[in-house]
Amino acid sequence: MVKVRLARFGRKKRPFYRIVVTDSRKRRDSGWIESIGYYNPMTEPATVKLDLDRLNYWLGVGAQMSERVSKLKKIAEENNA
Repeated sequence: MVKVRLARFGRKKRPFYRIVVTDSRKRRDSGWIESIGYYNPMTEPATVKLDLDRLNYWLGVGAQMSERVSKLKKIAEENNA
């Protein structure tokens, strides 16, 4: 199954996440199909950039969002509105 989830980057105690499309059987940070945005929780306020067109495409072909990505999607939609 294809999932849209977070992949952790950054360094120790300074997380930075990419929002990626990947196979659900892969490890959290291993190879992914496409990167569609990022989330930086260390800025004030937290920065969320998400390509909503690509996200909607992947959801249309059957990908599932993780719980955290669904929350970040709502934040990204508010910022774009």
